[in-house]
Amino acid sequence: MSELINNVSKERQDKLKLLIKKIHSGMPLDEAKKEFVKDFKEITTEEIVALEQNLVDEGMQIEEIQSLCDVHAAVFNQSITDIHKPKDITQIPGHPAKVFSDENKEILALIKDEIEVYFERFDKSAHLMLRIGVERLLNINNHYARKEYLFFPALEKKGISSIPKVMWGVDDEIRQELKNVKNMLDSEDLNLDEAIKAFKSAIERVKDMVIKEENILLPKLVDTMSFYDWIMADQGSDEIGYFLEKPKESWKKEEKPQEEEEVFDGEVKFDAGKLNPEEINAIFNTLPFDMTFIDKEGYVKYFTQGKERIFERPITIIGRHVTLCHPPKSVHVVEDIINSFKSGEKDHEDFWIKMKNMYVLIRYYAIRDKNGQYIGTLEVTEDIKPIQEITGEKRLVENK
Repeated sequence: MSELINNVSKERQDKLKLLIKKIHSGMPLDEAKKEFVKDFKEITTEEIVALEQNLVDEGMQIEEIQSLCDVHAAVFNQSITDIHKPKDITQIPGHPAKVFSDENKEILALIKDEIEVYFERFDKSAHLMLRIGVERLLNINNHYARKEYLFFPALEKKGISSIPKVMWGVDDEIRQELKNVKNMLDSEDLNLDEAIKAFKSAIERVKDMVIKEENILLPKLVDTMSFYDWIMADQGSDEIGYFLEKPKESWKKEEKPQEEEEVFDGEVKFDAGKLNPEEINAIFNTLPFDMTFIDKEGYVKYFTQGKERIFERPITIIGRHVTLCHPPKSVHVVEDIINSFKSGEKDHEDFWIKMKNMYVLIRYYAIRDKNGQYIGTLEVTEDIKPIQEITGEKRLVENK
């Protein structure tokens, strides 16, 4: 990130920071625009990113920057000089950058054609269409989620944390505002005038975010993300979803450039990520349930050793056949379960029992390889009594 800041004139950065701090202290928007035009006339995407990163590095709270993010956009918007530079990948059919940009056009079209046309009407038909409009616009969550989970990590790897932190915070505020509008429109005590006022406010924030995504985020992604980063973003897009509908054109890249893969001795590679043996062992032993794995021949190969075990598992059972680990009267049940897994008749079987002060859920899962071939059975046991006693909600972030 220091490289980025060094490429931007320190004098200009200091002046820009001073202006931003004045805005945060209450400088009227028109006055801020005049001062900006007088001192700068224009600004580049690189300078905006460096400015916000500088403020973050100096200790300004993300919430502070976030709270006036829309004001910053209003000051800078018409003065960004490099927004029309060539962005070839945004023209490639199905490419994640083009899909993202195309969705911004769809978002603006939906607002114009399906929402704003009903703002001046106060009849039942307008109310219904606005309800449909906000529900469709709430699909913007997928658009934002792809940005947050597929694009931001690539910026963070390059030391650019300001864009992800500020944008994600504003995204969450927009999500909440749209949910509030939907709740207002769904309420039996509807005040349509108030609902429309709230809807207009939320839509302005959506439009401002489109401007920031097109003029700041996408150019920075084009400059920053490697071919490998785009492949990862492409592969993760279907799972998260899209705004309203999946793109008709596909940009599917299965190859993974080897130079992008970090390989460390002793690590085990999974479908998503790598862990060393110490991490694997610690993770499994921290899980709030017990797991025992029986291989395809029926021998106990592994079990977790958490702090609070439900059934005792002496280390001597490793290598023992599963039929010798159960009382004779239940052996035939275990054999039937495993045979049903081997034949493909079943994929799992559940049992539940009351034991001491616990309510124990015992689950058996058929473990299969990528070709669907049976390679073993996993037994998972958990005391579900504490889960059954949960009531209400406890959130990481309280609803406003």
